[in-house]
Amino acid sequence: MKDDTTSLNQKQDEAASSNPRREKPLWREYGEALLVAGVLAIFIRTFGFQAFKIPSESMLDTLLVGDHLIGTKFDYGLKLPYTDITLYKGGDPQRGDIVIFKYPEDPDVDFIKRIVGVPGDVLEMRGKQFYRNGQPVKEDYIRIDEPNTLQPRRDNWGPITVPAGKYFMMGDNRDNSLDSRFWGFVDRDAIVAKAWRIYWSWGHKKEDPVVRLKRIGSLIK
Repeated sequence: MKDDTTSLNQKQDEAASSNPRREKPLWREYGEALLVAGVLAIFIRTFGFQAFKIPSESMLDTLLVGDHLIGTKFDYGLKLPYTDITLYKGGDPQRGDIVIFKYPEDPDVDFIKRIVGVPGDVLEMRGKQFYRNGQPVKEDYIRIDEPNTLQPRRDNWGPITVPAGKYFMMGDNRDNSLDSRFWGFVDRDAIVAKAWRIYWSWGHKKEDPVVRLKRIGSLIK
């Protein structure tokens, strides 16, 4: 009886070894890996971070043409895409924040500027000097290329009051920026992300494609 049992077990082992478990096809393994990676990428872009490339000189010298940066989406709260359901409240945008937002005249285009006015602020520009709530604002970060040239809409305007739920944006390259002085306020819901860090930077001219190593990893402020 013992020999019969041993023989039966050996036959079962041989049967199992002759019918190994079928492995997944290679195309399926790669397909599943790509699917998971794609879902993660969409999740991160929707709820976490957004990459942005600086295409113009409107934020000189804070941001240079050819800077590639990461913006954080969770600073100002998160909503379920295509709904008004708030997943995370976050904080309100603040004066001085550099933000990525939907261009009011074409929401399919992302812009990047600095917030200079929040709801309730009274803003004015006199002779290129920016005033907020009646006080001149010291702006060490701005660039003025035409100190002796005054243009009404660019250098002299106001006072205006920022409405509730709106923000006033200006570029740091003050004489060469298409911003709220020309197309008005930005809705709170149009603000996509807060600029965080530069992850890559190189010269934008063909004759000067130099990698700017010192800028890589720098905090945007």
